Amino acid sequence: MTLETESVLDRRRLRSRVTFWRVLALVGILAALFAFAASGDQFARELGQPQIARVSIVGTILESRSQLKLLKSLTKSDYVKAVLVYVNSPGGTTTGGEALFVALRELAKKKPVVAQFGTVAASAGYIVGLGADHIVSRGNTVTGSVGVIFQWPEVSVLLEKIGVKINEVKSGPLKANPSPFEPPDAQGREVTEEMVADGFKWFLSLVEERRGIKPENIPGLKEGRIYSGREALSLNLVDEIGGEDEALAWLQEKRNIDGSLKVIDWDPATSSSFGLLSSLGALGARFFGGSQAAWTQFLGRDPTLATLGLDGLVSVWHPSEN
Repeated sequence: MTLETESVLDRRRLRSRVTFWRVLALVGILAALFAFAASGDQFARELGQPQIARVSIVGTILESRSQLKLLKSLTKSDYVKAVLVYVNSPGGTTTGGEALFVALRELAKKKPVVAQFGTVAASAGYIVGLGADHIVSRGNTVTGSVGVIFQWPEVSVLLEKIGVKINEVKSGPLKANPSPFEPPDAQGREVTEEMVADGFKWFLSLVEERRGIKPENIPGLKEGRIYSGREALSLNLVDEIGGEDEALAWLQEKRNIDGSLKVIDWDPATSSSFGLLSSLGALGARFFGGSQAAWTQFLGRDPTLATLGLDGLVSVWHPSEN
């Protein structure tokens, strides 16, 4: 075989390899595009087609920076024509509810916002609903529970029984008061009651302003009772009975939103939680395997454990076990 013949064959083999890798790369690109398109909502969201954004507020409400960032991005998005807020939460921290309320009111200045209540939308969950222009509730949704609570454990008797004494030096009598290590005194309780009363006053003013009602005229409202969706409708605490279809119909009929627009889920970036519940999640991951986030989510399904991660004033409802 001559040198010229070998050179020709080498060139042919090289072209064959290049062609193979080009075809393989093209197949990979097509597969990636197909997988991306198969995700549907994400594809539509990234392409920026006109749409209705669905935001879900589910579980314990905290002041989430990623959630607030998401709402701000919706405010600036030209292709999001309206926002549907799905609420299924017994509440959480009062500041968490307040932050979401403020963000939703800012969002509502740019585009219509409708809330749809799921199984429960109580306490801080109801605060979130007040941030919308219109509230649609299921007939059997648990809602209301207008109020604020401040709780702390008191283990002084237990410590005394096991022979543990807590010593402390503090700058003033109201520092770290109330404390779990000693019975509450009159001074500490008075300050705490004042703080709770201030938060409750704010919550009531929010209901009065957004719902156009006098709290004293609503049976049980100032006492913090819960209502079914039907009861809430009769008391003007919600606007309509139904689900997502009714919420979308309101957007179409009252705010002239195109009924053919697709509803796209918008989710905040995953962020790590903190507090005792997160610590328990870390321990679960360390000793039993799995991720900390998965264990935290699993433990958070227990309503008693979920409240351990709440600090400060709390607006949350959970049924009595008695």
